[in-house]
Amino acid sequence: MTFRKLVLKSGKTALAGKSAENNEELIRQVGREEIVLHTEKPGSPFVNIKAGRKEISKKDLREAAVFCSAYSQAWKKDKVKREVVVHWFNGEEIFKTKLMKTGTFGVKKARKINVKKSEIINFEESIKDGAD
Repeated sequence: MTFRKLVLKSGKTALAGKSAENNEELIRQVGREEIVLHTEKPGSPFVNIKAGRKEISKKDLREAAVFCSAYSQAWKKDKVKREVVVHWFNGEEIFKTKLMKTGTFGVKKARKINVKKSEIINFEESIKDGAD
């Protein structure tokens, strides 16, 4: 399967799942030191920044959070909302039990980023212009 791909302004690559099955595949290839993002609410792609934790800037993290938000159900179903909350965590903090559905994972420790509506709109416009 292929993932959605975004080349961040820093040149790093962010990959996003397209479905529950695709999210499973994405999480399997995540390195322990890589950053993964997902919205606070269910129904978003997992996004993986393909770089070590120490190499990722705050700008990289925000850009990947906007990418995650733009493809989330939280955004698609309620565009009038002020912001989308995105959690980010390290690959080593992700776990899965046998009882969890396909595309569902647990996280030991998540941090939050609030993505503003204007950031998502700007991102969507840049994709339409072909500047992703």
